[in-house]
Amino acid sequence: MSTPKNTLYDKRVTSREDITLWTDSYFTNSRQCAERDGDKEVTYAVFVRSPAMFAPDLAVSWLKEVAKKEGFDVIFESRYQPGDIVPAGEAQLYITGPFTKLAECETFLLQKIGAVSVAALNAYRACQELPDIPFIAMGARHCCGTEMQEMMDYAASIGGKTAQRQLGAKGFINGASNATAHFFGQEEGMGTMPHALIGYYDSTLEAAKAFKAAHPEKPFIVLNDFDGKEITDSIDVCQAFPEEAKNGSLGFRLDTNGARYIEGLNHDSSIEVLHNFAPQMMIESWEEEQLKVLYGKGVSVAAIWHFRHEMDKAGFPNIKIIASSGFNAEKCRMMAMAKAPLDGVGTGSYIPSDFHKTYATADIFRYDGSTRVKAGREYLAERYAEQSPVIFDKSDKK
Repeated sequence: MSTPKNTLYDKRVTSREDITLWTDSYFTNSRQCAERDGDKEVTYAVFVRSPAMFAPDLAVSWLKEVAKKEGFDVIFESRYQPGDIVPAGEAQLYITGPFTKLAECETFLLQKIGAVSVAALNAYRACQELPDIPFIAMGARHCCGTEMQEMMDYAASIGGKTAQRQLGAKGFINGASNATAHFFGQEEGMGTMPHALIGYYDSTLEAAKAFKAAHPEKPFIVLNDFDGKEITDSIDVCQAFPEEAKNGSLGFRLDTNGARYIEGLNHDSSIEVLHNFAPQMMIESWEEEQLKVLYGKGVSVAAIWHFRHEMDKAGFPNIKIIASSGFNAEKCRMMAMAKAPLDGVGTGSYIPSDFHKTYATADIFRYDGSTRVKAGREYLAERYAEQSPVIFDKSDKK
């Protein structure tokens, strides 16, 4: 497991003073009562109300660090291994330790399990739909701070590694930032150029030249939609870099925003492109959102096929196409069905869109070996007895 990096906002909060400061206050009330009347060993069951992927490393490593600082024992049990899919409502992790120490930690554990495990499953499903396409995790800018960024990139790495292991998929090969690249086995994050760089040079071609000169060792992928001339500007870049275009080391990122069509297309011509290159998609019945993916504005199936056709026609059949903009599992499924000619995808759309569905819950069901659990959650104790989960990890006080 990679070592988590400090984030700008929480600096890996592990001191009891900070834990007390940030936890739900009723957990502090509980700790104080137990300190007065006597500690008990308790066992928590942690679950998410939606289907999820077991991705416990951030939560487990955090609590182990707290336990090491304070000198108490904690045991983690599970019937799952990282990357396993956990049904909705099923306990994915059992945590046993002293109530006076664990009570205040519940807030942090749930923060580090809920959204992470749902995002990991989202990432896996995207890779499942496009197993032959490498993904780059580009969710950093969509995160609410660096702690969430760490969580989401970790989630993408777990989903991607699981797809690699189970499906032989390319999966998520890297993230966008240096701080989280270690989750993907990389030293640095992966990125090329934003729209701002093209605006700085007032030219897609000049930005491409500057980028190549400054970063000759990095993947040469040019963003091509700044001036709304995806075809024209890409041909100009290919002509300026004929060797890279020929050997396939030059690529273009399609990121046309949803307010317009890619250069050369409109509604009617987009439909015509599908008839020509993906006719199988025109004999199915689709919902409105799916039709937008097929031939709507932005980075649609039609846009990708159109761009590939125009580059081939211009004599550049080896250039790579990297697509971004809303590539969740459903959009990836549509791309796969249409056999869209993609060479890579950059996405942050594994980040859960409905956070209410990511909420994790923890319930204690055992106190000093005696089973007691709130009404309606009796199944947690019953499932624990039935499953006989094994020790997944434990604290090391040394």
